[in-house]
Amino acid sequence: MRITLATAADLDRLLSFRTEAAGWLSKLGSDQWSRPYPADRLLTTIQAGTVFMLRDGERTAGTITLTPEAEEGLWSAEELGDRSMFVNKLTVAREYAGCGLGSKLLDWAGDRAYHAGAKWLRLDAWTTNERLQRYYLDEGFQHVRTVLEGNAVNGGPRVSGWLAQRPTRPTEHGLTDETPSPEPLRT
Repeated sequence: MRITLATAADLDRLLSFRTEAAGWLSKLGSDQWSRPYPADRLLTTIQAGTVFMLRDGERTAGTITLTPEAEEGLWSAEELGDRSMFVNKLTVAREYAGCGLGSKLLDWAGDRAYHAGAKWLRLDAWTTNERLQRYYLDEGFQHVRTVLEGNAVNGGPRVSGWLAQRPTRPTEHGLTDETPSPEPLRT
């Protein structure tokens, strides 16, 4: 399998991934991703070069967003002083569930972050999705804290504020990386 940059042509597939994942999560009793994600915001992240696709031949097996930008209000100024990269929207197509692709994508992200000069690979997860939180803990992330307030959307409580991190490191992830080398992080 190979990793490529997402293009505007991937927009519909990425939106359908989210819908598919939301349906699966709903069956598990989670409201995660129950609100549709704005296509224009997703297109902006694609154009910024932070959305990556996991391809299996002509099929798309998964996606991950990896950015040097933290979501506002989650990480402290001291934490943001450490060079970090942030994982968002990690999704594996249901037909590939159970194949370990999420783990490979996280290892790839940690390797890429390491080569960009980051100390930490960080993420925020859905606050009420304990199954997802356990998954990240099993993947070597350490829970930092849970942020419940400060969501700008509708002035309500933050729904994705479970913060975790793990050190970056070079990794043999087993994926063919067809992306440009990462830009070094600014200090």
